[in-house]
Amino acid sequence: MSSENSSTEKISTTRLGSDGPEVGVQGLGCMGMSFAYGETTDPDEARATLERALELGVTLYDTADMYGHGENEKFIAPFVQAHRDEIVLATKFGIVLDKDDPEKRGINNDPAYIRSCVEGSLRRLGVDVIDLYYMHRRDVNVPIEETVGVMAELVAEGKVKHLGLSEVTGPELEAAHAVHPIAAVQSEWSLFSRDVEANVVPTAARLGTAFVPYSPLGRGFLTGAFKDATAELGADDFRRTMPRFSGDNAVANAALLEPVRKLAESRGATLGQIALAWAQRQADVHGLPVVPIPGTRRRSRLEENTAATRLVLTEGELELLDPIAGQVAGGRYANMAFTSAGRE
Repeated sequence: MSSENSSTEKISTTRLGSDGPEVGVQGLGCMGMSFAYGETTDPDEARATLERALELGVTLYDTADMYGHGENEKFIAPFVQAHRDEIVLATKFGIVLDKDDPEKRGINNDPAYIRSCVEGSLRRLGVDVIDLYYMHRRDVNVPIEETVGVMAELVAEGKVKHLGLSEVTGPELEAAHAVHPIAAVQSEWSLFSRDVEANVVPTAARLGTAFVPYSPLGRGFLTGAFKDATAELGADDFRRTMPRFSGDNAVANAALLEPVRKLAESRGATLGQIALAWAQRQADVHGLPVVPIPGTRRRSRLEENTAATRLVLTEGELELLDPIAGQVAGGRYANMAFTSAGRE
């Protein structure tokens, strides 16, 4: 099941939302190709990874305007333009970065700002329409009905095809869906992060909205790659700011991987494949389409990730992994105010 044994067979497909596009059951998070996880040392390999993903049936490609102040959209633009009719392009608006202070960020859902963002993304990506446009974060100072109303206008104008929301609560999704169908909700969801199951996942299932888990590998932690996360991460790696990767928390969380490791050994798989298979299995558990978007810059890791779509965990294996999330030390972010869990 590891990358060495990965098949060239294309992954299966599912649909985003009741009327959304058909996509591969695993997408590709493009953020790390040029943002957040340290310098991209081999941009040619990252570009080759985009091409290889499409060969393997990955059709959902996820970026955002805030990833490198638009640089990530520019990075994937040549690939997007070359394969425009073969892929589903997702990008986002709503998080405002300060170029002078990397630690500072805000949220803006004002109508005029949304319109400026979509024009900027269309220009950087070199396309006429965005397939899936997400509200990246919720601005509590703007009614969500107003935000989605503007997004719906973009659909009517032909600039956007489908709408998505990121890090929203169940009631927020419900209110948004009443204004315009929401094809997909994106939030962190993994063996380490399961707060979304209490509220937004059941709401999405009821409304016919797909769920797109970001960081299904716990930002790399679930691959077993870290022994001393803080020491092993570069100075420009934003995970250094995340509680789960710091000090005693990192040590405690590494110990939680033991059942994942044992299951991986019994299945001839990697730890990461078990984590992705768990995320994929949530589609059956909760009754909705689930399309994880693990990020990678390397073809070998991509092949390992997509091979996990053919690994189906049993009920007993799910029960074995079930206690992990409740024992994780540290929150998803240092400041959870910008997440759905911060408003539940």
